Amino acid sequence: MSVDDQELSLITLVAKQYYYEGKTQDEISQSHNLSRTKIGRMLRQARDLGLVTIRINLSPIEFFNLERELKSRFNIQHALIAVDHEDEDLQRVAVAQLVSDHLVEKLADGMTVSVGMGRNLGAVTAQLGGQNSRDCTFVSSIGGSLRAGEGLNSDHIARRFAAAFNGRSETLYAPAYVSNPKLRELLLKDETVQQTLNRARRADIALIGIGDFSESSYLVKMGWYSAMEISRARMNGTVADISGYDFLDIKGQPSAPELQHRVIGLSHEDFCRIPNVIAVASEHNKALSLLGSLRSGIIKTLATSVSNARAIIEIDDQTKGEAGPANHGR
Repeated sequence: MSVDDQELSLITLVAKQYYYEGKTQDEISQSHNLSRTKIGRMLRQARDLGLVTIRINLSPIEFFNLERELKSRFNIQHALIAVDHEDEDLQRVAVAQLVSDHLVEKLADGMTVSVGMGRNLGAVTAQLGGQNSRDCTFVSSIGGSLRAGEGLNSDHIARRFAAAFNGRSETLYAPAYVSNPKLRELLLKDETVQQTLNRARRADIALIGIGDFSESSYLVKMGWYSAMEISRARMNGTVADISGYDFLDIKGQPSAPELQHRVIGLSHEDFCRIPNVIAVASEHNKALSLLGSLRSGIIKTLATSVSNARAIIEIDDQTKGEAGPANHGR
């Protein structure tokens, strides 16, 4: 939608008069000598342009019921649910704030936190202000990628966490992705790589992102996998990736074995041994991926949006027979 500056100023003024000042459309049309139909159109434009967003908040009871249901169904410790936002960036901030508050509450001196990669984890660090210091170590749980940049790379995110808590960070000195499985095996035998991965495996808390495993995902944009490989794996039932290094079907079982053994980082088995694995996913298209991840049993804390929480429960009801008995929390 294209509007010039003069029209945008008028639309903004009309929106303020209607939503802030409580004037009726008739009153606004008379004050501007415009038809009521024109005023109604301007108010719709204000919403379309993002000048006005309408949000209906859930009551505390509704939040409590969603959290309780998720914890009961999937045997998780915590469910951090943020209100819905149409804007993807605002949604990411809302979820990140909940994770930030959770970490401030749970972190204690001497703890180790393994840190994955992705925008959602990076957003958490931006919500950490002048918190009390924690004598904690933040360890990269996956190698680095040139294409990921500072916003996505585990190393940079771990450093920002360490700075926020006045703690320490440890880098995994290896590439996140290698195309040759033999090269990966050699790198995993390196003493420095082994030392960092072992420290990450002994973490008290793990922060991970959950991918939607789509042909437009960052796994494809970074060149780790082709759109054709992702499409083929999706057709065979893969619905989620855990930070790019493990793949799951809707039952929460390992999937897409042909894509394994390319990423240097913690595995599904490693996360199963970490007491509090925090999965952070703000995007509204990740309900199916989150369901598969929850059914896998590795997640102990889920941080997501209201719409994702509702969709997870609805899809779980529709696919009860597809959940493995060992993974489902009922």
